[in-house]
Amino acid sequence: MTVKNTHPDLLDKLTAGIAALTSTEEWRRYLDLQSRFHRYSFSNVQLIHAQREDARRVAGFRTWRGLDRTVRKGEKAIFILAPMIYKTTDEDGNDERGVRGFKWVPVFDVAQTDGAELPAVATRLDGDDPAGHYATLVEVAHSIGFTVHDHHFDGATNGDCSHSEHRIRVEESNAPAQRVKTLAHEIAHALLHETYDSRPLAELEAESTAYVVCQSLGLATDDYSFGYVASWAGGSENAAKAIKTSGERIQRTASAILRAFTSAEALTAAD
Repeated sequence: MTVKNTHPDLLDKLTAGIAALTSTEEWRRYLDLQSRFHRYSFSNVQLIHAQREDARRVAGFRTWRGLDRTVRKGEKAIFILAPMIYKTTDEDGNDERGVRGFKWVPVFDVAQTDGAELPAVATRLDGDDPAGHYATLVEVAHSIGFTVHDHHFDGATNGDCSHSEHRIRVEESNAPAQRVKTLAHEIAHALLHETYDSRPLAELEAESTAYVVCQSLGLATDDYSFGYVASWAGGSENAAKAIKTSGERIQRTASAILRAFTSAEALTAAD
């Protein structure tokens, strides 16, 4: 098998695929769903991920009920700060609003709920891994000081990366093709994101890297990657801009991962 080395072309393909996806009815349904969730401040985002690092989509009891989902009994709430709004009337009779203070309110991640399926634009991959790419990626992870473990996650989580523990976990029940893509994604996090200022940008970079790696190996991840990148970026235009800005980081990281496959191929040819 020959590993392709057309990273700029693959990033162009990724950008075009995202643009096509975000013109569909499926994307509009996804946006309608997203409008039901609050946009959290930077401080609350930090609070959420300090309490539940893998949280992706959080809401209160009422919002989940409105989406035909319920919080499972015994789940531990994630607490965020909500403003306490008061209303006054000025001398001209106009209503004015102000913030009197903040209070702690509970929210829950989608992984803590059960019920109706939510509209999704990232579809988990199906298929096998006949070339053994997963095993090679495990060696890549080991080479940078990370262990790789099978794990069963609750909800929609496919994997995670802990820099403090130098550990990557991958959902054990997923199809081999999805596990290859997930491991490439988490290795990208391991290489790029020990610290970061923006989680959406970090997710975009990791998934774009995984897309380039998998496409180079002949594994199509369009059904997952286009939607994943678009959802974190907030749409086609934002995704295109971020991919262009981070293009060099994405390509450099993908090349670092793919070198392991090129070396393995060279050793096989020598034999």
